[in-house]
Amino acid sequence: MPSFVPVRGLHHFAYRCKDAEETRRFYEDILGLPLVHVIRNDHVPSTGEYCPYVHIFFQMTDGSHIAFFDLGDDVRPDPSPNTPAWVNHLALRVDSLDDLKEAKARLQAAGVEVLGLTHHHIIESIYFFDPNGIRLELTTPIVTDEEMQRLARQAHQDAREWALEKQQRRDAAQGA
Repeated sequence: MPSFVPVRGLHHFAYRCKDAEETRRFYEDILGLPLVHVIRNDHVPSTGEYCPYVHIFFQMTDGSHIAFFDLGDDVRPDPSPNTPAWVNHLALRVDSLDDLKEAKARLQAAGVEVLGLTHHHIIESIYFFDPNGIRLELTTPIVTDEEMQRLARQAHQDAREWALEKQQRRDAAQGA
């Protein structure tokens, strides 16, 4: 089978938001991501269903976007009931540990509760929630490109070992 077309990067990741203006204030005024595009529509282009909405896009310096849909009903997105709150999140990269520390201070000065600095063997991170209850992570790499390449060479083996361990736990639970 021929290889898939090249995926060049993220264009946007979209979430529901409770209120477009509240979301704009957070992403543009606090995080510094400019609002670059707004789509207003009464019908969903992909399905044709009637649902008045506004779709707002905030741009990051690499050209990718975080986008939100305000459906006009002031409802926040519900978290997944079968997933811990720390699992589903959006991680955004900053350039350095100093930038990460500065971001933490600015977020706290704006009244945002921040967890971390948290060490994750290849990155340092901070965590916080946006006004919609979406967990965000700001992160910066702390290892060399060579170390990342070494880890990439080992990744498939690590994934196979996890799958085996998971299966062994399932088998043990069924036999108990």
